[in-house]
Parts: sequence; structure tokens; C-alpha cells
Amino acid sequence: MRDTAALTDNASAARAKIRDLIRSGEIEADGRLPTERELSERFGIGRRGIRRALDALEAEGLVWRRQGKGTFAGEPPDPNGPLAARLAPEADPVTVMEARMALEPEMAALAARRATAEDVARMRDLADRTAKATDADAAELWDGSLHRMIARIAGNPILRAAFALLNEVRSEQRWQRERQSARSPDLVAEYDRQHQRIIAAIDARDEAAAREAMRSHLQALTSNLEQARGRSS
Repeated sequence: MRDTAALTDNASAARAKIRDLIRSGEIEADGRLPTERELSERFGIGRRGIRRALDALEAEGLVWRRQGKGTFAGEPPDPNGPLAARLAPEADPVTVMEARMALEPEMAALAARRATAEDVARMRDLADRTAKATDADAAELWDGSLHRMIARIAGNPILRAAFALLNEVRSEQRWQRERQSARSPDLVAEYDRQHQRIIAAIDARDEAAAREAMRSHLQALTSNLEQARGRSS
């Protein structure tokens, strides 16, 4: 038990240190991170702890790996990128939300069928980080990581590809500006409650409740976006 607890503590410490390394920009221009051995020596944490930390960061969408090439910050190059670039000028945030409404509730239901206890723990951590984010970029980072993780847990590669396309369109600057206009302390607290309901339903293996909780969350976000746009017009 002590060995397991120590490994968990080491992995948690390694995750925090690797996040700080990425945020500081002290990585190669192509986003490549140091090797596991180099990270282990740099942080004084065993290779198993480093590997577990990288596994968690990959699940969160903060790093990606390429066999034989290494580990990189951010997300892997998306083959949907050129298509997303063509769609983005025609896809305002409300249009994106309509597409999310058609896709993400079903992914939440599939996640309820397939999530492990470790998946649920990571989702709770991401929801907590989203709620506690102190700036718009951090909030978007952690919120996006939570939704990407649900997409990954759903385990359907076709749905995940569609989600990746939506996520690429959603990263367009106009989306970011309008999304921020639909944030306030009260709304952030409400979004957190909605995230917690989604995760609780997934944890309970209740597919119908997970589907409905995700739908309600996206409906609320859509309504808030529409209201924010009305105020700015």
C-alpha cells in the first residue's frame, strides 16, 4: 500500500512539474518534451511516476505521443485541420453548439457505459480545475480537456473524429471571444454544477442521466451565448 501511495504522490508531483514546464515555454520549438529519463533526473522522480504523469496528461489532452519521436505539448496534428479551416468562417458559436448538442450527449452516455474509476477521478480533477481557473485561457483549457476526456472515454473512433473536427472549429478566435462573454462568476459556478452532474451520472453508469445532463449543460451554454450576443449587438 505504501508503495502504491508513494507512486501516486510522485505521479501527482510530476504532473504539476510537467505542466509548469509546458507553461514556462522551456521546451523545444516543436513542442517536444524532454525524455522520460531526462524528466526523471530533472525532477528527482522515478520513471514510473513520470510515465504515469504523462499518461494522465495525455488523457487530459495536454500532451501527445508519437512512437519513436517522443512526447509533445498540446494535441496531435489534426487531419481535420484543413476541413475545419474551411468550415470555421461559416460556423459561429451557436452553430457549433447545435452540432455539439447532436454529438456530445450520446458520447456522455457511452462514457457512462465505459468509464473506469480512474477515468471518473480524472474527470473530477478537470472539472475542479475548470471551476478554479482564474483567467479565460485557463478556463478554456481545462473545460476543453474535460470534454475531450469524455469523448475519449466514449470509445467510438468515428464520434471522436467528429468531436475533434468540432473542437478544431471551436478553437477559432471568434469562438473564444464570444465564449468569454458568456462567463461570469455565477455562470462559472452553474457550469461547475452541471459538470458535476454529468460526471456523477457517468460514475453511476446511468447512460440516460449522463445523456440528459450533457444536453442540459449544452442547452444552458447555448442560451447564455445567445444572450451575450444579443447584449453586444
